Parts: sequence; C-alpha cells; structure tokens
Amino acid sequence: MARKEFQHYEAVSAAVPGDGAYSAAIAVKGLGAGGAPTFHRVLQDQTFKTALAADQAAVQELERLIDVTSEGELMFAQD
Repeated sequence: MARKEFQHYEAVSAAVPGDGAYSAAIAVKGLGAGGAPTFHRVLQDQTFKTALAADQAAVQELERLIDVTSEGELMFAQD
C-alpha cells in the first residue's frame, strides 16, 4: 500500500475484490475527515489473481496521480 497527500485529500493504493479476481483501485478521503473513503477503480480492463498484484498495479497508478479535484475525482499526469 502506498499513500499520497494533496492539499485537501489523501489517496492510497488499494485492491478491490470481485468475481474471483481483484481490481486495482485508489481510495480517496478528505484530510482529517472521518468516515469511509471513496474507491476509484483504475486500469478498468484489467483484473489480477491476487490482492498483492492489484495493489502493486494501483501503486503505479498512484505515482501518476497529480491531484484530486474538489469533487474528489482523480487527476492523472498525461503520458
């Protein structure tokens, strides 16, 4: 798991289980806010056999994350 902090939000890599596989995701939550984070699946067309593999893929996507909008949406660097 990796974590990145922005002005108003924090984002962490995550693995989301489903249908016998895992999806890579980035969980977003307001800094200092209580409650559950919002999960954003990344790499939409890919699934992974293990949670570790999904989290490792999410870590790579988290590295590309440059900001989180005021609505909590992810903003990635262009390749």
